[in-house]
Amino acid sequence: MAKPPPRLFVESPLVTGETVALEKGQTHYLKNVLRLEVGATVALFNGRDGEWHGAFGISGNAGSVVAETLQRTQSEAAGPGLMFAPIKKGPMEIMVQKATELGVARLNPVITDFTDVVRFNRARLRATAVEAAEQCDRLSVPEIEDPLSLSERLENWPANTRLLLAAEAGTAMPIFEALAEIKAAGTGSDWVLAVGPVGGFSPAEHEMLRELPYAVPVGLGPRLLKAETAAIAALSCWQSILGDWDNRPIDRNAG
Repeated sequence: MAKPPPRLFVESPLVTGETVALEKGQTHYLKNVLRLEVGATVALFNGRDGEWHGAFGISGNAGSVVAETLQRTQSEAAGPGLMFAPIKKGPMEIMVQKATELGVARLNPVITDFTDVVRFNRARLRATAVEAAEQCDRLSVPEIEDPLSLSERLENWPANTRLLLAAEAGTAMPIFEALAEIKAAGTGSDWVLAVGPVGGFSPAEHEMLRELPYAVPVGLGPRLLKAETAAIAALSCWQSILGDWDNRPIDRNAG
């Protein structure tokens, strides 16, 4: 059985015969790490045009792939957004990686009263999301927005979008019950999952969030979870009820 070809995310349009210039790091990865030969098959996706197979080429130190055949059309269903407060670099990269694997559509960082990590390296997190998308067979990379204060984020809240609030205090419906009700209602709204920072949302923030007409407070069980754990748990619950877990991974060895 042949090994599946490596997958790369590119910004270029993908159409038959298009020569896609690779970034320096991508060329190094294919040429020196994987030791691909000229003509070897590489899979490309850009979040718009599906997944394509093409032939690897190199001229000097410049690598390229000529798109040849469309393997998958761009039919990936959109997942929920994730609103979170920046945390330390290692846990935040894990959160972004796993959220990407779990189908999150957007990452919306917010600065809250208890946020103690203000530095936010968007480019690094984007690279983490790209790598995760390449490895998990996604056809898209989640959008990562710049941080806003919680109040700014809520002031600019998009229409027809509801908030599933992971509430560590106060009354809240168990998340599986809430998701089952959402599925039964079939409202068609977009959703954002919200998890608090280390130490949680402040009492004032909790009150403000709970009073939002589009917010649904939910519980994630009896234990206090770290921010990254809460995000992964909430997204997993979402996928199990409202997501695409009924589907199976594609067979990349076929064809």
